[in-house]
Amino acid sequence: KQSGRNRFHLFDVSRDREVKATHQTVERVRQALAAGELCLHFQPKVNMRSGEVVGFEALLRWQHPQRGMVAPREFLPLVEETDLIVDIGEWVMEQVMAQLRQWQLAGQRWPISVNIAARHFQRGDFVDRLKAVLERHPQIAPQLLDLEIVEAVAVENLQHVSACLEACQALGVQFSLGDFGTGHSSLSYLKRLRTQTIKIDRMFVRDMLHDKGDLALTQALIGLARAFDRQVVAEGLETMEHGELLMSLGCDVAQGYFIAPPMPASEVPGWVATFLPPLEWCPQDEAG
Repeated sequence: KQSGRNRFHLFDVSRDREVKATHQTVERVRQALAAGELCLHFQPKVNMRSGEVVGFEALLRWQHPQRGMVAPREFLPLVEETDLIVDIGEWVMEQVMAQLRQWQLAGQRWPISVNIAARHFQRGDFVDRLKAVLERHPQIAPQLLDLEIVEAVAVENLQHVSACLEACQALGVQFSLGDFGTGHSSLSYLKRLRTQTIKIDRMFVRDMLHDKGDLALTQALIGLARAFDRQVVAEGLETMEHGELLMSLGCDVAQGYFIAPPMPASEVPGWVATFLPPLEWCPQDEAG
């Protein structure tokens, strides 16, 4: 009946259970958004060579009243297939703008990057709604908001994405291309998608110390980013050795658990005040 009249459909018990479970999860997340159970944590991006904190990535968390802190992988994939992801995406942008304001009042101008889901970014009114968000926060420079789209989304409809990207950038907003190298990357895509930053996916960074293929890919991606005059950020930095290798390849900015896990905004100032990069990352003439 939901699909229309004059048709039949074979009933699948297991599939029906799966659909009901998905629906229940989505509805519970909708309630969580309305009840203020969703929150943001912030993971720093650091220039490993200088030790400077150059920005943060906002990451969604669910503070469940019974289950405690729920990771996004446990609920976001289901939500991303529905329009609820648009409501969550706009809520995240509002929260980020408010956080930028708080940091600005405290004398800090750290940019914050936000992951934008495909369903959200591909809406016809995305640019207008983004403009409305910026207008509600006139004290914040739009350049401090960095929207991240993943490569797979970008190449699905290149013409629309390119036009949308340019319209958003005309408002002053920055853009990053995430998961770079995991999809159908090509030089033509990189030329047309004029993002300010390219993020190297953690799957390449994680294994590059012992996988020559991942090392070669990481080196090639860094070279591509530099050739197209893009900033490059490595995700998933897990050890000091990863940092040393990335810097030797020409990538100075990274984020990952070796630097710091995502943290509540209240913990950020204290962490920044005490952060020191390993001595091994400092140039020899500065280390002495």
